[in-house]
Amino acid sequence: MSQTTKRALENSLKNIMLQKPFNKITISDITEDCGISRMTFYYHFKDIYDLVEWACMEDAQKALEGNKTYDTWQKGFLNIFQEVKENKAFILNVYRSVSREQVEQYLYKVVYDLLIDVVEEKAADMSVIDEDKAFIANFYKFSFVGIMLEWIKDGMKKDPQEIINRMEPLLQGTFIHALNSYRTDPNKTKRSK
Repeated sequence: MSQTTKRALENSLKNIMLQKPFNKITISDITEDCGISRMTFYYHFKDIYDLVEWACMEDAQKALEGNKTYDTWQKGFLNIFQEVKENKAFILNVYRSVSREQVEQYLYKVVYDLLIDVVEEKAADMSVIDEDKAFIANFYKFSFVGIMLEWIKDGMKKDPQEIINRMEPLLQGTFIHALNSYRTDPNKTKRSK
């Protein structure tokens, strides 16, 4: 029942955002549209921002399901693009009304979760410290999110598949090369200078 109520609140928020900017929406607007009490809203979320974050994370988990490996990261990233595009009005409204920072933080978390799984998978037979694996995932995260934010800022006009296709040759083999550069085991390949 809890998930159903949360989804209903999310749907109400998204419906209202088609008519009103995010910063003008109140909890009363959402609860009236949804047909629940304010107390029920506060049982599930501390504020509207909490609801937005939950909605974004739920959509992201659905987009990444089964696509967090080296062989499937492109599909996972494409699914994130498609999920953002499906929720275009919602994302653009949040991006323009609240702050770019909130959208960035959401994307950073989602993309990092995808990339750290890829890095961990490729580092399975290597001795690489966790701090270095996190650094590698963060390095790629900033690139991916930067590309996605530029796409959002431009109104999501470019085809996400085209963006992924352009990124793929740049990234082919780079995860493994980066991990090899940070290896601490005897099989470590020398870093190129």
